[in-house]
Amino acid sequence: MDVEMQAIRRNGSDGAAHSCNEWVTGNGGGVACRIPDATENHSLLSEQSFCQMTSINGETVPSELATENQTTLGNTFTLREITSVCRKSRERVKLGLIVFFIFVFICAVIVISLVVCSAFHEDVDDNFDSSLFKVPRSFNGSFRLPNQTFTEELFSLSSNESQALTAGLQDKLADLYTTSPALGRYFSGVEIHAFRNGSVVADYQLTFLMPEEQQDQLRNITLSREMVYNVFRQFLYDQEADESGQMYVDPASLNMFLRH
Repeated sequence: MDVEMQAIRRNGSDGAAHSCNEWVTGNGGGVACRIPDATENHSLLSEQSFCQMTSINGETVPSELATENQTTLGNTFTLREITSVCRKSRERVKLGLIVFFIFVFICAVIVISLVVCSAFHEDVDDNFDSSLFKVPRSFNGSFRLPNQTFTEELFSLSSNESQALTAGLQDKLADLYTTSPALGRYFSGVEIHAFRNGSVVADYQLTFLMPEEQQDQLRNITLSREMVYNVFRQFLYDQEADESGQMYVDPASLNMFLRH
């Protein structure tokens, strides 16, 4: 029984007339319909819609048959080309996901390794017994405080002004050498012996303690006069005159010698 299908027209100003006048009838019931060329007012279907199109009139169409009977869409893409684009798009997405997960995995391994190493790493230099440091090594010297005004009370270290200035300077020098990576473990103490006139000159003494088995090496390198002096001088050059106030020390006035 032959069936003749009439043209179906879409309503609307932008709707173009579409007809399916070419039919193949028979026992197979297969149907092939020609899709008219797209007009200027007809929007192209998205790639996704064509990727999802698998049937015509509710019946599954084999990809080979659909490819052979599908005309160009808008004189630009065929169904075969659209299928190829969809396949390549999916492959790119899969490849991007694989690269992303590999990158995340590498970052996670690096972070975990750093955490584990920092948790179990022990610096050998940080392990020392300070009770073995018994051999003293002292340095004496002086420096000038240009922002300090000399008064009669500074002649006596027991006066309130002298004690306040002495405490401030000793704390400053103790903090300097205690936080030094090279000298911190050997530092024992600092004393201010006197204040002298002339923009207030302070006399000081630094004391370090060394272990007996490393005396020669420490005297020549780590606790040499040059090392102790350079650490002090660099600290003075890094200080700010405005921030230091009356505790500001003139770097050029620093003197230091080894006490025998």
